[in-house]
Amino acid sequence: MGDSVGSQSPKGSCSWGSLKFLTRRKQVDSASRNTEPLLAKELSVPHLIAIGVGSTIGAGVYVLVGTVAREVAGPALTISFLIAGLAAALSAFCYAELASRCPSAGSAYHYSYICIGEGIAWLIGWSLILEYTIGSAAVARGITPNLAEIFGGADNLPIFLSRQRIPGIDIVADPCAAILVLVVTGLLCVGIKESTMVQGVVTAVNICALLFVIAAGGYQGFKSGWAGYELPSGFFPFGVNGMLAGSATVFFAYIGFDAVASTAEEVKNPQRDLPLGIGGALFLCCGMYMMVSAVVVGLVPYNVIDPDTPVSSAFAKHGMKWAAYFINAGAFTALCSALMGGILPQPRILMSMARDGLLPPFFSDIRKQSQVPVKSTVVTGIAAAVLAFSMEVSELAGMVSVGTLLAFTMVAISVLILRYIPPDEVPLPPSLMDSIASVAKQYSLSSEDANVGISENQKPLIVKQGACIDYPLIINCLSVGNHLNEGNRRRVVAWSIGSISFGAVVLTYAASDLNLLSAVRFALCGIGGALLLSGLVFLSCIDQDDERHNFGHSGGFICPFVPLLPIVCILINSYLLINLGGGTWFRVSIWLAIGLLIYVFYGRTHSSLKDAIYVPAKQVDEIYQTSNSCLA
Repeated sequence: MGDSVGSQSPKGSCSWGSLKFLTRRKQVDSASRNTEPLLAKELSVPHLIAIGVGSTIGAGVYVLVGTVAREVAGPALTISFLIAGLAAALSAFCYAELASRCPSAGSAYHYSYICIGEGIAWLIGWSLILEYTIGSAAVARGITPNLAEIFGGADNLPIFLSRQRIPGIDIVADPCAAILVLVVTGLLCVGIKESTMVQGVVTAVNICALLFVIAAGGYQGFKSGWAGYELPSGFFPFGVNGMLAGSATVFFAYIGFDAVASTAEEVKNPQRDLPLGIGGALFLCCGMYMMVSAVVVGLVPYNVIDPDTPVSSAFAKHGMKWAAYFINAGAFTALCSALMGGILPQPRILMSMARDGLLPPFFSDIRKQSQVPVKSTVVTGIAAAVLAFSMEVSELAGMVSVGTLLAFTMVAISVLILRYIPPDEVPLPPSLMDSIASVAKQYSLSSEDANVGISENQKPLIVKQGACIDYPLIINCLSVGNHLNEGNRRRVVAWSIGSISFGAVVLTYAASDLNLLSAVRFALCGIGGALLLSGLVFLSCIDQDDERHNFGHSGGFICPFVPLLPIVCILINSYLLINLGGGTWFRVSIWLAIGLLIYVFYGRTHSSLKDAIYVPAKQVDEIYQTSNSCLA
């Protein structure tokens, strides 16, 4: 980290010896020191819902329903979607609070940099770059088969749109995918308002197609008697475990609402609109998923559903082959909307990382006419177009989930940090050194004059009134906190949050790895569970820090049920990350190793916080006032 006022550390404190540069944190967005926004503030709640729904409801719903119902959940698929939606809502609650408090571009990268530190922020930002690039390319390559269905088959596609095998190098080129990526990139360069309006229209067509499936399928189901729900195996043919396994699978169908948070800097009223946009998009997606799955598994018994074309084949079995045209049109528009939602966030993450000095300033350039990071958008589009044109990225699709789940986890941890140990030091540029020294001297003199009573740094760890009065053992343990000053209190809470995170990983790993010896599994489960539970009890029994009310912008959404909700969120995301498979983690590790080299040799030395001076947050306003008076 940079210099701290009153510390004895030398100026080179971000050397390799200390590794403190990994934990340096940037200043939170503040309403009292707002600068003129560089991005256009054009978005409102309808725009945000269009972005969230368009990014989330891809063509997966037209395929995922059949695969999960046939192999995992059966008719209980509707409940699987509900459980997965509730699990996704936990992350949505965390995103909503942080997005309204810190309404700048960058999403989870931005929140991690403010609450956790530069090292973790780089990890999240670099992972999200991988997610959006591969995700966009995978979506683009999925558009060509759906477009071929509308034309009546791949042979009927124009030659410049059909896939071609390049002789000698065994590559199946997809020019249609590359063209669509470049078209979307050009549209995003025009302006955020214009591109969002187009995405809203495309998303509306997809919603209309899904409503047709629900209405026409519901009518046919009531007419024919819902054959899929009258099976001898009942509603849970794979048991409750199958239903829960189905929830873990369909959870990834909800990935996409985080794209809303990436546009925070372009929202007119972020404190009100961002939570409504995130919540509205997730609620609409969950409702659509549940109703479509209820119709499909009701029309056709789950064990005879076509896993490749479950929706159109279900209608065909009831003599409604013509419905395939509406369904294919819906799948095509869903993919187009998901492509726009996949490319939209990445330029803003690149821009945010470049603003912080972790990437070259090229990526932070904003075109004045459109107020869009055009250079970052063009680079993103070209990279995704090359991948979509030349590579079969379906095998890499698992890597997309890593970035999202890591982001979800760090956002939940950031909420715990914000509530219990919000950053109490603020980085300021060295140009304010004279003002910093002047204010620090005033505070030093005033503290000597008021050397009576308890100082601020001796603030005790306060246990909630009436907390755990029926458990004297817990109270006896927590009474040690009465002897802790503020610095020690923050360290104890930090260790508790760390133990919760580590315990979640250990517990989910032990529960998931069936190859471990039984004794080892039970021991690891016990250790992980104890760490998780002890951290939860400790955080539940102490007061949240009062400074959380002054952290960032006030008046926005407040995440409920803290610390329980973020901890459950951490546990769920850890379980999903552990179960992604060794092959996926190996490929992701290669990408992260490349990112580590870039950070070590560029980001670390060019960070905007490299020479920052850290001062107590309560002195910042006075330092700026002193600086302004000197300039005047």
